[in-house]
Amino acid sequence: MSTVLLHGFTGSSQAWGDALIDGLASAGGPPLLMDLPGHGRHTGETDPAQFTLSRVFDSIEEASARQPVDLVGYSMGGRLALAYAVAHPHRVRRLVLESASPGLADPVDRERRRAADAALAERIEGDGVEAFVDYWEELPLFESQAALPARVRETSRALRLQNHAGSLAASLRGLGTGSQPSYWDALPTLDVPMLLLVGAHDLKFTEIGRRMSVSAPRSRLEVVAGAGHAVHLERQDAWLYAVAGWLTE
Repeated sequence: MSTVLLHGFTGSSQAWGDALIDGLASAGGPPLLMDLPGHGRHTGETDPAQFTLSRVFDSIEEASARQPVDLVGYSMGGRLALAYAVAHPHRVRRLVLESASPGLADPVDRERRRAADAALAERIEGDGVEAFVDYWEELPLFESQAALPARVRETSRALRLQNHAGSLAASLRGLGTGSQPSYWDALPTLDVPMLLLVGAHDLKFTEIGRRMSVSAPRSRLEVVAGAGHAVHLERQDAWLYAVAGWLTE
């Protein structure tokens, strides 16, 4: 059984870090690392045709050799992992969704978010990657990361700075929350075991996780103390314990 990891927006397969990769390998075999469109080895892509769910789904199936798979996704990667599970539940054995959302149920909210994502995409293209990363790292969502060691923050920033402005903009336009469907209505009938992992400091996604756990009958919510949005970065020990345990049950 393969385990495929899907990173978040501005990240890459490198963002998981060697400690988590080695830990998962020791628990159940080496995970498969995937770069989402416009990220990592796909940095520089700007063609809108590449930033689609079908492209993501094809990449998952290519990585897993079209065999049943365990999917682990963080933030945007978690939403895309859920999308794949809804479309192909028979191909997913287990899900881990870290700080992820099923999208926006209200069409009005989706349109507002789509417009906000489009505006941010234009800002990235106009101001460049470094200015955007400065803005991104100051969002309240990532406030708890200020407590991380300087070397961890510097490594994370260096990876973000490897991104291409046009690729990030295209990712927001094609794969952003506003441009994607809502999966809230699919949760009650999704027959896939699902671990919902959130950080206690991330109040927004903790509440989303609680709502998801109520809707999805085969889900388990785990709230990690001392972590914010990026649990895998802020509490590697707790992340590895929870995820490895879930995947090897």
